[in-house]
Amino acid sequence: MADLAGGGAWAAGSDQPEIDTVRIGFMPLADCAPVVMASVLGLDEKYGVKFALSRELSWTGMRDRLLGGELDAGQVLYGLLYGVQTGIGTQQRSMAALMNLNQNGQNITLSRRLANYAHEPAQLARLLHAERRRLTLAHTFPTGNHAMFLYYWLAAAGIDPGIDCQLVTVPPGQMAASLAAGHMDGFCAGEPWGQRAVRDGAGVLAASSEQVWPNHPGKVLGTRAEFADKHPNTCRAMVAALLEAARWLDASRTNREAAAEVLASPAYVNAAREVLTYCLAGRHSECGGWRGHNGLRFYADGEASFPWLSDGMWFMTQHRRWGLLREDLDYLAVARSVNRVKLYREAAELSGTPLPQGELRSSTLMDGKVWDGSDPEGYASSFAPPARHSREGGNPSS
Repeated sequence: MADLAGGGAWAAGSDQPEIDTVRIGFMPLADCAPVVMASVLGLDEKYGVKFALSRELSWTGMRDRLLGGELDAGQVLYGLLYGVQTGIGTQQRSMAALMNLNQNGQNITLSRRLANYAHEPAQLARLLHAERRRLTLAHTFPTGNHAMFLYYWLAAAGIDPGIDCQLVTVPPGQMAASLAAGHMDGFCAGEPWGQRAVRDGAGVLAASSEQVWPNHPGKVLGTRAEFADKHPNTCRAMVAALLEAARWLDASRTNREAAAEVLASPAYVNAAREVLTYCLAGRHSECGGWRGHNGLRFYADGEASFPWLSDGMWFMTQHRRWGLLREDLDYLAVARSVNRVKLYREAAELSGTPLPQGELRSSTLMDGKVWDGSDPEGYASSFAPPARHSREGGNPSS
């Protein structure tokens, strides 16, 4: 490995990983592809570590095993990691986001009886208000990405999640079956479970998460801050291997089809290969690269994998918006402590990954609001406050 001055243990003259086997948790989702394929292709061993993969069944289980030390790192929801960092619903623990693992790749799915409203959420809002009905909607974790994207989509249509909805937490792999059984009116989860509900005839896709926030952050490679501090070379090796896997996935449709065949195994996602092929390979984009039906990106010349500080800050602003955070924080300082940008840059140099100029990026979300990280307090307070914050189904310990 190259010697990069100032890189933790590298500064002491050693670039060897501190441990040679890393226990990494993943969820059975299409976007676990970089973690799985880094192991299958042997990219982990190229950088001197071995990934011991652990298939998790719920985000609560992932969190608890990560915090308890049974896992060294995991494919973690961005919002979950920041929820633990700020002590929402659990004891506060200092966490580290080593890289972003994907952009996009989630979907909001409604039951077939709501098919006429799937692409007209404002009409759904009028129906709920006129009939004083409530929807039962599921997400995968109270502070997680799916909850925040679902709430954003609802609020943009004039539906208050706390008043107009009963919110429940369901593991992603159980979403399609729960919708088919009539236990809920809709859900937000990562693929392939929205596609599974559609192909089973139980649901209709209302919106992809890319429509809520184009090229939004997805999962991160997350670990405890103490692990990252004690094992910087190991973390650097993990990131370098995953960057190579992400580059391989984005290189061609053939590669994504090969990944879909691997992920279909019961050891990984345990879903139909053709569904995973659709979620991963999708259609050919006009700009010359392969992209999924909802724009799932893993590499994008390093743009998709960079741990943007503004990405982490956005989740905190939404936690503040929905009353999960009771007061404003020093959003930038928290993001700097969590997102290990320096370590990522060193791993990017090892793997030949391009780096962006800055640490913040600008995005325009579905309601026209621009988020660039420059004024997080003002952004968080710019949304109309919800009349009531629901806690139904929202206990992170469930």
